[in-house]
Amino acid sequence: MLPIVDKPLIQYAVEEAVAAGATKLVFVTGSSKKAIEDHFDSDPELERALDVPGKEALLDSIRGVLPAGVSCVYIRQGEPLGLGHAVLCARPAVGDEPFFVHLCDDLIHGDPGCLRQMADEYESHGGSVVAVEPVPPEKTSSYGVVAIDDSNVMTEIVEKPAPEDAPSNLAVVGRYLLDPAIFDKLETTGRGAGGEIQLTDAIADLLRESPVHAYEFSGDRYDCGSKLGYLKATVAYGLAHEEIGAQFAEHLKDL
Repeated sequence: MLPIVDKPLIQYAVEEAVAAGATKLVFVTGSSKKAIEDHFDSDPELERALDVPGKEALLDSIRGVLPAGVSCVYIRQGEPLGLGHAVLCARPAVGDEPFFVHLCDDLIHGDPGCLRQMADEYESHGGSVVAVEPVPPEKTSSYGVVAIDDSNVMTEIVEKPAPEDAPSNLAVVGRYLLDPAIFDKLETTGRGAGGEIQLTDAIADLLRESPVHAYEFSGDRYDCGSKLGYLKATVAYGLAHEEIGAQFAEHLKDL
């Protein structure tokens, strides 16, 4: 729910997913995340208060939080057992069809959006698709890292390897388009790095049976789970903001 300029990260995530064709949004949340449900709920009292001359833009922004034809499902993850467990919690809502996994603290500015790019990649060859980007070798211990063949199909994926053990410098970032077969893999995945059920481990199992494509997306990624990444995103999106961008740029020049 942290805002970048004037929208929370979760809102950017929803807009990216909808632009990629998603119509069912499944939020896997914890006990302290009710603000997410409240954000996407309607607020008739607020809408009535804004339904006056001069407030049209604000009213439109409130009504546009969740586009028409898009539904939300909220699933509680009882214990923080890792990303793989969170994805498995969504199985009843996802069913037997390919699905996106979107980690909202990875904010990616691309045109088209990263998930749309990945959907196009999926339509061209099928299989699962995982977003990757090069990282400095000393940073590999913070990511899942992949090895690929000449067709960009993964041959290996390792969770948080030390630099000397990393199969490459291609790191997995917070976007996945996964075949539903991943759920069966997650059912039998034990706890891995950090004592958690890692999605990376299930993908490593999946790629032995079906292709998983590593996709280097086009766009700028901001790790908003870090202080520096969050500040970089705020500056970049502030400069691009149609209402305040020019004034913000002048302010930065003054600084």
